[in-house]
Amino acid sequence: MGIEIDILNGDASWSIAEPLFKAVWPRHVVEKQPWGHIEWADPDLRVLIEAPSGGLACHVGIYFRTITWNGRKFQIGGIGGVSTRADCRRRGYAGVALGAAIQTMRDHEAVQFALLFCEPHNFAFYQSRGWHPFTGEIQAEQPGGKIRFEAMAPFVFDFRRAPREGVIDLCGLPW
Repeated sequence: MGIEIDILNGDASWSIAEPLFKAVWPRHVVEKQPWGHIEWADPDLRVLIEAPSGGLACHVGIYFRTITWNGRKFQIGGIGGVSTRADCRRRGYAGVALGAAIQTMRDHEAVQFALLFCEPHNFAFYQSRGWHPFTGEIQAEQPGGKIRFEAMAPFVFDFRRAPREGVIDLCGLPW
């Protein structure tokens, strides 16, 4: 049995992804997270993997953004909202979805590098797939203005550039 992967418009596919988000991240859980108060950007695209048993198994959001790194503008890709249904974990869905997202960003020739944010328990997952810690500063917009974004650790995936330090301004909401 093969894995079916859909890459859909972010806004148009929210109705498909929403039940998964509510199952993986119910409000009472989100409110207790160090990032629970953050306002997040909506993805431009969504990688969706259907479970063989039915329903959405996994989601990865893809973001395209012009940011600044050390004051210079760059087009980058972002990964966010990585979620896998509890009964579908440890089956490789997140790795497959992440690979599809990376290929989608790679096909978008203007993307210089990719950026994601994750919690410590996910560091090994991303590092084993070619992501590198970014040790510099991240700035992001929030309703009250620009903040230093420290709610989760930043990791980069190299395409044409390989940033490891400096200042990245997301020029918008984080993902």
